[in-house]
Amino acid sequence: MAYTTINDPSAYFQALPYTGDGNASQAQTNTGNSDLQPDWIWVKKRNAARNTSNTDSSRGFNKRLETQTTSAESTTTTDVISAQSNGFTVGNNGSTGNNGDTYVAWQWKANGGTTSSNTDGSITSTVQVDTTAGFSIVTYTGNGVNGATVGHGLGVKPEIIFVKRRNLNASSQGSNWPLRSTLLTAQQVMYLDLDAAAGNSTTLFNNTYPNTTTFTIGDNEATNAYQTSHSFTGTYIAYCFAPIQGYSKFGSYTGNGNADGAFVYTGFSPAWVMVKRTDSGNNWHIHDNKRVPYNSNNKTLYANLSDAEATEDLDMLSNGFKLRESGGGYNASGGTYIYMAFAQNPLVASNNVIALAR
Repeated sequence: MAYTTINDPSAYFQALPYTGDGNASQAQTNTGNSDLQPDWIWVKKRNAARNTSNTDSSRGFNKRLETQTTSAESTTTTDVISAQSNGFTVGNNGSTGNNGDTYVAWQWKANGGTTSSNTDGSITSTVQVDTTAGFSIVTYTGNGVNGATVGHGLGVKPEIIFVKRRNLNASSQGSNWPLRSTLLTAQQVMYLDLDAAAGNSTTLFNNTYPNTTTFTIGDNEATNAYQTSHSFTGTYIAYCFAPIQGYSKFGSYTGNGNADGAFVYTGFSPAWVMVKRTDSGNNWHIHDNKRVPYNSNNKTLYANLSDAEATEDLDMLSNGFKLRESGGGYNASGGTYIYMAFAQNPLVASNNVIALAR
C-alpha cells in the first residue's frame, strides 16, 4: 500500500505571503508545485494589527467572517473578490490589500465551489467535499433540537470541526467559534476566537463525537439555534477535517519546559502548523513555511488575536516539527497541547521515494 495518496500537498493547501498595492483589484498567484484554486481563504495582515478575513466558495467570497471575534458574517466587495485557477483576487480593504501592508493567505481546496445537498443527518446540510484531502465545507440551518445531526460528506470520521454562526441572534449578538475534536474528551470544547483552556459543555455538541457521516450538535445558539426556542434561527458554516497520511495530521503532545523542546512527528515536512494549549489559557499559534522558509521558523500569527506578527520559534523538519520555546504557548513543562498540521512534502511519496526535506 502506498504511504500517501497525495504526493504534492500544494495541490490542496498553500500559504501565500504578499504585499498589498492599494488597487481595487489585486491578483495574487500561488507559487507551489501545483496550481491551487482555493475554496477556503484565510487572510491575516502581518505588519500591523487587523482582524482576519475568512471567505469561502460555498458562502461566496463576498461573505466574510473573522476568527478572533464573535461578529456575524458581513458582506464586502473590497476584501477577497474571487478565486482563480492558481490564486485569488483581493480588493483594497485594509484586511487584505492596503498599499504597502504585508499579508499571508492560507488556502485550502475543496471542490471548486460545487456543492451538493446532504441528507445523512436529521438536518439537511449543503456540503462541498474533497475526500482525497479530507476536507469539507458544510452549511446548515439550525433546528434547535438537542442531539440533531448534520452530514459532513467526508465518508470517514473528522478529527477537527470548527463551527461558526453566520447571523446574529434576536439580541443582535454574535457567537463564538466552537471546536469539536476527537483530540479532546467528548464533553470538552474549545473556541478558535478565545485563548481559553478546554472546558466542558453539554449544549454545543451533545457530548458526542462525529461519525463517518455526521456530526452531532446540541441546542446552543453557537451551533443550533431555532426561532421557537431561541427567538432566532441560526445559519452556520462548519469546516471539517479528517487526517490524510502524508498530507495532514492532528494530534496532541506534552511540553517539556525546555528551549530544546518537544519533537512532534507528523510523517511529513509541514507547510502549516497551528498549536493550542488545552490545560491552560493561551493563544492559537500559527506558523507556515512561506513567511519564513527556513529554521528557526520564528514568525507566528494568532487565530484569536488581531495582533501583528510576533516572534516565537519552532523548527519545521522533514518529518515533523520541534518546539524551540520554553514558554506556555508551546512548551510549558507538563502542559498539554493540540495541533493541526498540513504538509509541504510527504516523508515518503506513493512511489516510495523519500521526499525532499526543507
